[in-house]
Amino acid sequence: MSRLDETGAGLPDTFGRVAKDLRVSLTDRCNLRCTYCMPAEGLDWLPRPEMLTDDELVRVVDIFTQLGVHSVRLTGGEPLLRRGLPDIVRRFAELEHAPRIAMTTNGIGLDRLAGPLADAGLERINVSLDTIDPERFKELTRRDRFADVERGIKAAQDAGLKPVKINAVAMHDPHGKDNPAELLQWCLDRGLELRFIEQMPLDAGHTWERQKMFTGRELQELLGERFSLSPMPDEARGSAPAELFLVDGGPATVGLIASVTAPFCAACDRVRLTADGQVRNCLFARDENDLRGPLRAGATDEELADVIRANMLAKRRGHGIGEPDFKQPDRPMSAIGG
Repeated sequence: MSRLDETGAGLPDTFGRVAKDLRVSLTDRCNLRCTYCMPAEGLDWLPRPEMLTDDELVRVVDIFTQLGVHSVRLTGGEPLLRRGLPDIVRRFAELEHAPRIAMTTNGIGLDRLAGPLADAGLERINVSLDTIDPERFKELTRRDRFADVERGIKAAQDAGLKPVKINAVAMHDPHGKDNPAELLQWCLDRGLELRFIEQMPLDAGHTWERQKMFTGRELQELLGERFSLSPMPDEARGSAPAELFLVDGGPATVGLIASVTAPFCAACDRVRLTADGQVRNCLFARDENDLRGPLRAGATDEELADVIRANMLAKRRGHGIGEPDFKQPDRPMSAIGG
């Protein structure tokens, strides 16, 4: 038991959930301009002095691990843009209560960094990829980088990162050329685990409309026209966000993350740290708790832990999408961290 968690209670909220999974945003910057995330001209990035330094990141993650967090996922923006990333991963892996370390990335630059990251202690990786059609990719991301992503995925597999998962935001293709079943077959052919995600109201322009969203059930029906999908036992899911289905009897699976239409809030064990040092107990949290200010003012580890505990105790029962009082977060996904 750590010195900061003498009771062994970890990071509970008031609904019986305990946070064990920390999402760490390393930067709000990104080298893509996905249409459902940010405008073509980009956003106003955080000034570097406002971002946590490497030493500050390591100290805060150390506190979280002492409070019971055992899994850390590195996100962005695009985490591969963070300078010295392999060294940050190494320092996380050398903590006394070393967490399992994963990362979500768009894959650009992963061909160079997959090996060093694996050597440093990165275990798992998710690559965001919504289409395998290069022209559709260019349309969605406003960048012609599909070949770079392919190279990054291959490099991750060659480096021994396992599993390599593909995250795909489910969207209707107005041109009718993009079929999710083709993406699933592409992943099956390459030994990749595919997870489809319902589009959530986290865009910078606040233009998301529920009635235009491609739902998990619609996806299941569409995939079912080509593949036989059979549900995995509920106990196999645990706190994972994806509902898993065996594809053609298995062992391959496909996951549907229906965050909007079938939220998994009741089993949520996540907490988030933004690149500028704010603690968020939910992607859609209305409030944040500042760690950067107290940290730089000389706060002790116990004082910082108290800030984290207070944030978790304020966690709501659910994200509230669809409720009359729901408000989209002021920060877009790129500034919160996935």
